Amino acid sequence: MVQITLPDGSQRPFDHPVTVQDVAASIGAGLAKATLAGKVDGRLVDASFLVDHDASLEIVTEKSPEALDILRHSTAHLLAQAVQRLYPGAQVTIGPVIDNGFFYDFAYERPFTPDDLEKIEAEMTRIVAEALPVTRSVKSRDEAVAFFRGLGEEYKAEIIESIPANEELSLYSQGEFTDLCRGPHVPNTGKLRAFKLMKVAGAYWRGDSNNQMLTRIYGTSWLNDKELKAYLFQLEEAEKRDHRRIGKQLDLFHMQEEAPGMIFWHPKGWAIWQAVEQYVRRVYRDSGYKEVRGPQIMDVSLWKKSGHWDNYAENMFFTESEKRTYALKPMNCPGHVQIYNTDLKSYRDLPIRYGEFGGCHRNEPSGALHGIMRVRAFTQDDGHIFCTAEQIEAEVKAFHLQAMKVYADFGFEDIGLKIALRPEKRLGDDATWDRAEGALRAALAAAGVAWEELPGEGAFYGPKIEYHMRDSIGRGWQVGTMQVDFMMPERLGAEYVDEHSQRKHPVMLHRAIVGSMERFIGILIEHHAGNLPAWLAPVQGVVFSITDAQADYVREVTQTLVGKGFRIEADLRNEKVGYKIREHALQKVPYLIVVGDREKETGSVSVRSRGGEDLGSMPLADFVARLEAETRR
Repeated sequence: MVQITLPDGSQRPFDHPVTVQDVAASIGAGLAKATLAGKVDGRLVDASFLVDHDASLEIVTEKSPEALDILRHSTAHLLAQAVQRLYPGAQVTIGPVIDNGFFYDFAYERPFTPDDLEKIEAEMTRIVAEALPVTRSVKSRDEAVAFFRGLGEEYKAEIIESIPANEELSLYSQGEFTDLCRGPHVPNTGKLRAFKLMKVAGAYWRGDSNNQMLTRIYGTSWLNDKELKAYLFQLEEAEKRDHRRIGKQLDLFHMQEEAPGMIFWHPKGWAIWQAVEQYVRRVYRDSGYKEVRGPQIMDVSLWKKSGHWDNYAENMFFTESEKRTYALKPMNCPGHVQIYNTDLKSYRDLPIRYGEFGGCHRNEPSGALHGIMRVRAFTQDDGHIFCTAEQIEAEVKAFHLQAMKVYADFGFEDIGLKIALRPEKRLGDDATWDRAEGALRAALAAAGVAWEELPGEGAFYGPKIEYHMRDSIGRGWQVGTMQVDFMMPERLGAEYVDEHSQRKHPVMLHRAIVGSMERFIGILIEHHAGNLPAWLAPVQGVVFSITDAQADYVREVTQTLVGKGFRIEADLRNEKVGYKIREHALQKVPYLIVVGDREKETGSVSVRSRGGEDLGSMPLADFVARLEAETRR
């Protein structure tokens, strides 16, 4: 007798071992048809998995959170089968799931090209139509090596040879194709309906440039055509919004080979930077932070004490002077501890909040650099709070409310929270991490918000809350963080005197709202497609005349608006009004201010918004009031 317990607590007895598919069929034909896999006692298994003991079972369908990964693993195998049908002699290597899709690396007598993708995709569609059953078998390591060598799959055999000899390996077959995979997979190829091959790239075998160059084929796979089309539309929109393209179009910044991963800000780009920085500076001030500034380079002895030397050295830049080794700071926190340590604090002084627009350098791999989104030199809106353990909850809750307002002001309403928990490589003992993680959970619970947990993804010195924004085309961006750190204050000798005249180490909260200023500005550009709201726009308005007769009035209006603190330019070129409107519209200027003889005589302006709406003629004072209201933050 086998007793199966379903998620709703109901039980189904069977007088013999049953597969996941059998259980689904016993519930209903609709569920049987929808079944992709199962979870037996919490473990993902194929629909064909035989349950021979009393167990809990969850049927995995397209509605399950695991469905996409299963579909994408299976579609990677579908790609490999299609390639080998079309190009006999092509060897498979690895084919993992990645964000939004999968890839597979192939060794062949020639590199595959974009022209091959349409042919391969058509073959994949034919295999789907065949609805080939997908079956699992188990072999020992040596059996698997011999099997793949017999197929001429030398790369696959080499992978398997690196696996310990006592491990049993699972192989999945569909028609004539067999591959090594942990699974699970869909029951048959007919389940794979919404996919597209995206691009080809070169990839060295095992990531080593001394090895053979392979061809990597990237693809995407979704639950249905609607989701696939939505994703492809998002990619199309993302390309239009690419901050690198818009940055060039609007003359915001550039990068060049002499300074890889570092940005040359042009006047308009720096105007956006200043708008963001001054806004965040006001948030600092209004929230009780004192702005500080630390050195860019410090002796490596400090980085050894802080733990960065042992846990982060591969990401740091180093320099020498007079036989001393220094590091460019990758983070601001050790410097803030030095400021804290200049005198002994009382518990009455806490919490102490420091903020800094701190320039940092990190030795990112060149292949990971991406416009201003991923750079080697960047500035953080970095802050650190020194407090007692009892103050953590209140400080984290206050930060959360502060961060949510900031994101809303920048135009982001959909914010998700995650707690990144202790990584394998870390400082401190488990008891300390228990306290730190518990403090973050308690603070978010007190704020009344939900969160997701990310095991193993915390910083080496403490767990952190991550703020993930969703932009206007549905992409997620991780920006702000709040981290609890019991370790660094102790390692760097930070102390305060408690109410019993005993010296204790404060807790250090690492916090940032926008994170990297460079990256955040890139996100802003893409979120708004370059159409930044007036308070952020590098040029908020352009004043121009209809004829030269109004030139003096153009200068007067421009001077008045600039005197009010607005970023306004005058255009006195001898060009037609329509030409000027089109040109400045392409530069995404929020307001186009036209003056003719009537405006000059009445002290008014004719205003057109960036969207093309004619706001008509209005007194200059009214336009000033409108712009003040729109740019007030």
